[in-house]
Amino acid sequence: MFIEKHLAETRCFSADYEQKIRITMKKYLTLGYRLVTYNLKIIFAGKFFWFLLASFAFFAFFMFQLAWNRGEINESAIYSMLLFPCLLLIFYPVVFGIQNDEDNRILEIIFGIPNYRFKVWGFRMLMVYVANFFILIIFAYIGRILLYPINIIEMAAQLIFPMLFFGNLAFMFSTITRSGNGTAVVMIITGLLFFIFMNASGGGGGPGGPGGPGGGNMNPSGGMTFSFWNVFLNPFTIPSNLHPMIWQDTIIKNRIFLILGGVIFLLIGLLNLQKREKFV
Repeated sequence: MFIEKHLAETRCFSADYEQKIRITMKKYLTLGYRLVTYNLKIIFAGKFFWFLLASFAFFAFFMFQLAWNRGEINESAIYSMLLFPCLLLIFYPVVFGIQNDEDNRILEIIFGIPNYRFKVWGFRMLMVYVANFFILIIFAYIGRILLYPINIIEMAAQLIFPMLFFGNLAFMFSTITRSGNGTAVVMIITGLLFFIFMNASGGGGGPGGPGGPGGGNMNPSGGMTFSFWNVFLNPFTIPSNLHPMIWQDTIIKNRIFLILGGVIFLLIGLLNLQKREKFV
C-alpha cells in the first residue's frame, strides 16, 4: 500500500512538473514570437521597402547587363552582382535605426530597460542579419533560375560576411554621429574609399569591373585583389596563377578578418550606447 501510494504521488508530481514546463515553454515561445515580430516591424518600417526595391532593381539591372554583354556567367559573377544589393539591404535599418527610435520618442524608454544595449539593439541587429539572409536567399534563387545553377545557401552565407563588416561599421558610426543622414554620408565616403583603394591596388570585383559582370579576368598579381585584407574579396573567383590550397587559406583568413572587424565595430557601438546622456 505504501509503495502504491508513493508511486501515485510520484506520478502526480511528475504530471504537475511536466505541465509547468509546458506552460513556461509556451510563455517563452509567445514572448519570443512577440519580440521577433515587434523588431521585424521596426526593421521593415519606414523607407526599408524602397531600399529593398532598389536592391532588387540593381540586381535585375546587373543581370540584364551581363546577359546583354554576353559575359561569362558563373558563381563569381552572381556574387559580384549581389554584393551591392546586399550592402543596400543593410544600409537603412542600421544607419537610421537610432534616429528612428529618437524620432518615435522611444529612445528614453529603451534606455530604461536593464542591459538595453544587448536586449534591444543587440537583438535587433541579429534580426536584421537573419531577415536579410533570407532576402539574399530569394535573390540568389532568382539568379539560379535565370542565370546559373548556384548553391543559394552558400551564396547567401558568403554575402553575410561583408554585410556583417559594413553593417556593424555603419552601426558604430551611427552611435558616434547620432544622425542617420550624417552616418549615411560617412558610410558612402568610407565605401568609396574602400572601393577606390581596392581598385587602385590592382582591380576590383564589382559589376562591370574585372571579375565582375561584363568584366574581364582578374589578374592574380594585382595587389589587394586577392589579399585577405580585401573587404570585397570574391570567394568564388578562382585565380589562375594561385595554388588552390593557398587560395582557400586566403578565403578563410579574409572571412575571419571580416568577422573580427564586424565584432569589434559592434562592441564599440554598444559601448558608445552606454553613454546615454549623449542621446537624450
